[in-house]
Amino acid sequence: MNSGLNIFALIADSSWPVKLVLLVLLVFSFMSWVIIVRKYSQMKAAMENAESFEERFWSGADLAQLFREVSNRGADNGGMENIFESGFREFARQRQRRTPDSRLVIEGAERAMQVTVTREVGLLERNLEFLANVGSISPYVGLFGTVWGIMGAFQGLGEIKSVTIAVVAPHISEALIATAMGLFAAIPAQWAYNRYANKVERVASRYDVFQEEFSSVLQRQIQSDDAA
Repeated sequence: MNSGLNIFALIADSSWPVKLVLLVLLVFSFMSWVIIVRKYSQMKAAMENAESFEERFWSGADLAQLFREVSNRGADNGGMENIFESGFREFARQRQRRTPDSRLVIEGAERAMQVTVTREVGLLERNLEFLANVGSISPYVGLFGTVWGIMGAFQGLGEIKSVTIAVVAPHISEALIATAMGLFAAIPAQWAYNRYANKVERVASRYDVFQEEFSSVLQRQIQSDDAA
């Protein structure tokens, strides 16, 4: 009781299958935290870009000038800027071809924007499935290590004539460390998945709203050009 709990000693004394399980869970945990940190930066950048670009877009700036600015930035653009660029590019192309039906012009711009929205949302969703898998299977991987450890412990105890709690406790502790490691890997991954999946939905909804609003702006642009 006075010696305390030595985690490293328990791991060192565990069987090789249990050590392998702990190694797998440790890798899962490390990869999860890498994704969690990257997704935090990615989501933050997506939200800040959306707010910044919407402010510029609704400030009354000339659409053609805004399109040139966005196009010149290239790879530095954010998700909403890419949606605007793809939609306005298709709109300008259809107008240059003098497509007689304004509905076809708008539909072409909307299709181009929808493709970009799908791509941008896909980038935000990348690796979220891994977090979900880690959150769901890690406890079972840890439980497998625990079961294996307990089986090994009882097999070894069967060879001892006099069994007391002092003899059993260390072996059970060695086995339960796998369950603890499974929870250590699963809880942050599942929490991050739920949080980031919710944020992706919010960003995707914002993209969809902008797409609809921009389509209305393009429709008014066509009406204004035709009236002129």
